[in-house]
Amino acid sequence: MENVTQGFIATIKFILSLFLPLSCLFGIILFHSESPNLSFQNLSFFSSKGGSSSIQHDSCSDRYIYVYDLPSRFNSDLLRDCHSLNSWTDMCRFVANSGLGPILNDSLNVLPKSGWYVTNQFTLDVIFHNRMKQYECLTTNSSKAEAIYVPFYVGLDIGRHLWGFNMSVRDSLSLDLVQWLKSRHEWWSHSGKDHFFVSGRVTYDYRRSIENDGWGNKFMHLPDTQNITLLGIESIPYVNNEVAIPYPTYFHPANEGQILSWQKTVLSLDRPWLFSFAGARRPDQTESIRDHLIDQCSKSDECKFLDCDRVHCHSPSRVMKLLQHSKFCLQPSGDSYTRRSTFDTILSGCIPVFFHPASAYLQYIWYFPKNYTKYSVFVSEEEVRNNKVSIEEILLRYSEDQVREMRENVINMIPRIVYKDPRYELNNVRDAFDVAIDGVIERVKRVKHGVPPIDEEKRKWASFIVSTN
Repeated sequence: MENVTQGFIATIKFILSLFLPLSCLFGIILFHSESPNLSFQNLSFFSSKGGSSSIQHDSCSDRYIYVYDLPSRFNSDLLRDCHSLNSWTDMCRFVANSGLGPILNDSLNVLPKSGWYVTNQFTLDVIFHNRMKQYECLTTNSSKAEAIYVPFYVGLDIGRHLWGFNMSVRDSLSLDLVQWLKSRHEWWSHSGKDHFFVSGRVTYDYRRSIENDGWGNKFMHLPDTQNITLLGIESIPYVNNEVAIPYPTYFHPANEGQILSWQKTVLSLDRPWLFSFAGARRPDQTESIRDHLIDQCSKSDECKFLDCDRVHCHSPSRVMKLLQHSKFCLQPSGDSYTRRSTFDTILSGCIPVFFHPASAYLQYIWYFPKNYTKYSVFVSEEEVRNNKVSIEEILLRYSEDQVREMRENVINMIPRIVYKDPRYELNNVRDAFDVAIDGVIERVKRVKHGVPPIDEEKRKWASFIVSTN
């Protein structure tokens, strides 16, 4: 009997030895994601490496990704023909340096000398692909993979055909890709449920009605693509197979020191402007609130307006200088719900002010804290449109301590919303790519087993309800 009792106790100890480290790890993850704590003396970023362990195990278990070796017409040929990627801009300079673009020449001396590039948002397809080449858990055995990455530069493809081309031309390469995928056994293993791809364009560029000769192509409306997960800079919140990931910023750190140094810099900056806005009026868009915001800003001694109709707002230095010297930065909808400026704002340590939940809260659910009041301000665009609120009065209600805490939370978000330089290995820093990989693997696990991504939908609608009440 004594031997049985000792055996039972030994079994219990073994089970606890397995679960206790996991519970500790889970607690750490929750602490970092829900309770960011940033101070000048203790800036930190996310680590992807744990402590040493005497237990030998496969660190890539349940994290393997298989990458298709696509025919060159789906990616590298597009880069070779970079002069034709955009009707108004020569994209060749922007696809250089693994998609980061040319090194930034900071004429205003507001940015560090290294790690900064003139990055075009439409090159996210290329940046992500090059970051994937550095992923530590790649496999050439698709049967071991949790997810399958399709390195089709769909954003670059549709961008070259949006204006002046008929439907058949706009749809051609996407239809070609679908047929290629369906010829592969990897596709039929899960009917594409474990496949994902990335795009630097908004989702509406791929969702033309199949019968309608309207905007964009019909790639994401095809029956065969309904199981594929799209990671793009903007998603449709009620569509199940889309998740938004950050726009690329101008900052692509090559080492941990560059991130920590930048966090310290933006934390200590003097911010003389209560709020600011960089943009232009939208006289032809009757629903846009930009005119109202510009009018309020122009009349306020607390606001700085950078008029993009009069100055070159594509100058990273000029825009970043404005954001760095502002406590709050207005982020109304752009040509679509989201704006790249949202991520430039976070990168600058400026507290974003949103006017529609689909501009952030319903979009970047893997990246932004659930409680939006910790890092941002929400003002109903309907109240702005009807002249019922004063932006200045709302922002003046926040105490210095509240502003300081919100700014620290914003600065703590920086590592996870930037894309590291794909030419360097930074295993101790978790960036936007790493967060996307974690999210897509978890999502694919659910979808492959017929379980809808409930957590995502709950977060989307919970944020929507909170934001509009």
